[in-house]
Amino acid sequence: MEITPKKGIKGLIENWQSDLLAAVSVSLVALPLALGIAIASGVPPISGILSAIIGGVVTTFFRGSQISINGPAAGLIAVILSSGIALNDGTGQSLNYVFAAIVISGLIQIILGVLKLGRFAEIFPSSVIHGILAAIGIIIITKELPLALGIDIHPANVIDTLIMVFQNLALINPFVAIISVLGLLILIFHSKLSYKVFHFLPAPIWVLALSIPFVFAFNFFEGHHIAFLENSYYVGPEFLIEIPENLKDFILFPNFSKIGTSTFWLCVISITLIASVQTLAVTKAVDKLDPYKRKTDLNKDLIGVGISTMTSGFLGGLPIITVIVRSTVNIHNNAKTKWSNLYHGILLFIFVFLLTPIIQMIPLSSLAVILVYTGFKLTSPNVFKYIYSYGVEQLIFFIVTIIITLYTDLLIGIFGGMLITLLSHLMLSKMSLSNFMKDILNSNSNIFVKKDGTFNLELKGIVNFLSIINFNKLIDQIPKDSEVNIQLSDARLIDHTIMDTIHEFKRIHEFNGGKVTLLGLDKHVSSSNHHLSLKLLNDPSKQLSNRQIRLKNIAREYSWTYEAESKEKIKLLQSFYFFKTRTIIEKSNCLTGSNNKISWEIADITFDEGAFMSSEIYSTSIGIIDLPFEIPKFTIEKKGVLDKYFLASRFKDIDYRVCEGIMDDFILKVENKKTITSFLNDQIKELIINGNINHLESNGTSILIFNNDLKVAQFNESTKMIHFINNIVPILTPPTN
Repeated sequence: MEITPKKGIKGLIENWQSDLLAAVSVSLVALPLALGIAIASGVPPISGILSAIIGGVVTTFFRGSQISINGPAAGLIAVILSSGIALNDGTGQSLNYVFAAIVISGLIQIILGVLKLGRFAEIFPSSVIHGILAAIGIIIITKELPLALGIDIHPANVIDTLIMVFQNLALINPFVAIISVLGLLILIFHSKLSYKVFHFLPAPIWVLALSIPFVFAFNFFEGHHIAFLENSYYVGPEFLIEIPENLKDFILFPNFSKIGTSTFWLCVISITLIASVQTLAVTKAVDKLDPYKRKTDLNKDLIGVGISTMTSGFLGGLPIITVIVRSTVNIHNNAKTKWSNLYHGILLFIFVFLLTPIIQMIPLSSLAVILVYTGFKLTSPNVFKYIYSYGVEQLIFFIVTIIITLYTDLLIGIFGGMLITLLSHLMLSKMSLSNFMKDILNSNSNIFVKKDGTFNLELKGIVNFLSIINFNKLIDQIPKDSEVNIQLSDARLIDHTIMDTIHEFKRIHEFNGGKVTLLGLDKHVSSSNHHLSLKLLNDPSKQLSNRQIRLKNIAREYSWTYEAESKEKIKLLQSFYFFKTRTIIEKSNCLTGSNNKISWEIADITFDEGAFMSSEIYSTSIGIIDLPFEIPKFTIEKKGVLDKYFLASRFKDIDYRVCEGIMDDFILKVENKKTITSFLNDQIKELIINGNINHLESNGTSILIFNNDLKVAQFNESTKMIHFINNIVPILTPPTN
């Protein structure tokens, strides 16, 4: 089991190297995002940088999270924009009023955290939250698309913007648009490029860096017209980022003179609600990615972001929340403690003073296209597909929330989405309204301890998002290392929010040495096979695919075992380094056998890389070999084109170190170099080289194998995996000292 990094000053001393290296990557991602978010929110660009610095330097000392990153977020662009419009009284003080609303919002978050009310944010259904984020994505796209294309239009709302963009395509400024097109191509293909040199810098930094030569080529520094295809187009310094040289010139202070108006408080409530829901949802998502499975105190985290939001608002900055993209970058770059968040804030502070002349050369269109791409990620077809995988009803909640939000505002979108979700649950349950609400508010769900010490948690009636507070109170009573049976057979409806909470509790509880068994799910039916989908009492029928039938037949032929679905060895998979920061969603098509008293399994798995709005779902086939003896811990991966030249910089971390000179075409990372040479004999190396293996990893007692590029194997590829396992098992022996 991993040794959890120390907290406080001891953790800083012990892990400063890995935290600082991670912070470098995070700050490079944060710099362009902070600038772009500020511009899109209608505030000065430097306000975004200021917010990001405060998110790192201030929040770190007060929050509860150990591994997340705090700063301004794209998800708050819409609410800041709408607040600026609502508070505009023609005096030129609208931004100052917005900053005042941000200060009050931060104060409310502190109060909510002190009163331990942070968990109330969990009552918002996840499909509704994703719907709000998708609507925000559409708002960001429509706000930034004209800027990315160089079209000067100022419509009143989102729908009008889309219409006017298409009506004015002939007015596109080609000298602005070419920068956006290049930036978009970089953002799309950056992760797909095999040349590893492109991965030393994050995609947004490449977008900014490669846009600057166009600024010089077209001389954006002086206002003038350029002829192109018999038309004349204007370029000038108005298309560049404006950052004042003097620090005092960009600090805007809040104006509280509208504190007595209903409009002001509506803005405060909107900012508080959107910021708090996003912070708590993202914090929970980041906890799932934490390789050390630490659990954040949500109330303490709310106090931390509240303090930093107040500080930011007083200095003319944006609200501070926990941000998923930067947090994911932080984790994947081997950050260990909260101090990486502090380092990223300090690095951004240094960047502002060292890179101001370069930042002033960056065209606004390059930032606009980064946000257009961010907005697209929030509302792409993959998001719709992801939501649909949980059930058709979740897709309906998601789409309705988007529509309500776009035609009204974020607050109405949230509560409208919740109302539609509740009405749908009412119809699905086929109950009267009074009995339905009575079942939710006066739940008969309870927990008791059996004579053998096993905890029985019985869920009854309607168990949906409004039951989440009561459900959390019940599971909080369960000791960490206990055995728990969760009985679901008396639950008439269990919604997606509760199912997600149940499985998250199961994951954490089993990681801490406990055991959780779900009973009664076989009596339920859902519109999706996803394990987190909404459940209604009934029994679904399942059909095997052609591939499943062939796997079942080959299992029968060789006296192996086949299971269409299995939860076995999920905890074992989580012990591998590859899955430390990836959440396993589903394990299926499991073929199990043994050879020389060594058991093995091949299976299809679905896992989540990233989380929340940066989530990417992958399905692939793997092999697992369980050994009756200990072997070295290592990871073997096929080299890319430039890996041989850049090993030290790419794989420098504390847990594993690169071991060169053993396998020329593979990257070998080991925990202990002395034991690996005797284990990797010539026969094993030859099998790996000739076996089309992309990834082979040991956790000390088991071996994990991938033989393709993150895709589910065809039947013939599954047989190749079996052939590889059958060949390697007989030659696996304990290493000699």
